[in-house]
Amino acid sequence: MSIWSRIAEALAALRAGESLSNVFDRLRTPPERSIAFTIAVIALGAKMAKADGQVTRDEVAAFREVFHIPNEEEPNAASVFNLARQDVAGYEEYASRIARMFDTAEGTLTDLMEGLFYIAMADGEYHPKEDDFLHKVATIFGLSERDFRSLRTRFVPDAEPDPYDVLGIDPSATIDEARSAWRRMVRESHPDRMMARGLPQEAIRMAEKRLIAVNRAWHEISGNTA
Repeated sequence: MSIWSRIAEALAALRAGESLSNVFDRLRTPPERSIAFTIAVIALGAKMAKADGQVTRDEVAAFREVFHIPNEEEPNAASVFNLARQDVAGYEEYASRIARMFDTAEGTLTDLMEGLFYIAMADGEYHPKEDDFLHKVATIFGLSERDFRSLRTRFVPDAEPDPYDVLGIDPSATIDEARSAWRRMVRESHPDRMMARGLPQEAIRMAEKRLIAVNRAWHEISGNTA
């Protein structure tokens, strides 16, 4: 059974009345956790896309970029999208369940937030309601204000990204502290580490963009102190 078939099956169970808790309890360990991760992005992404009052083609296209859908899986993918649009559960419930499934320290919740930011920025605009939505989800996930600011500064081009925000450190941090933060983020973005966390290939591909921003931030900081 393909991943899209399994995702559709899990969402169908929710539609049939099975509790969100029971469905996600079956998806707690790899490789099933990749299904839970994908369901979370589908459900939260669909609700976030409506936060600014409309779902644009760009946002739909962005979702398809985040999750590559083979031609033969189009029927199953369509089923997933339709079920997600029917408000299987409130986004707070999904976010809370995912927060309990994944440890904040292992980085998976940050990976998920990256996918949501990518979808939010697909139409080139960052709506205040999208910011409010993402901030609430990040809070439910247990991310700090600095973590959220680090994500936003990498995705929202309203200002030149602050390299310290990108690395999630204080501007008063020493060069050694900056180096440690940079190495940690590079290490956490390694494909082997992400696969061990049970993430789908789509999340691993998004990490490549994260590395570009992280390396750029370190280069700027280390260059300024040279």
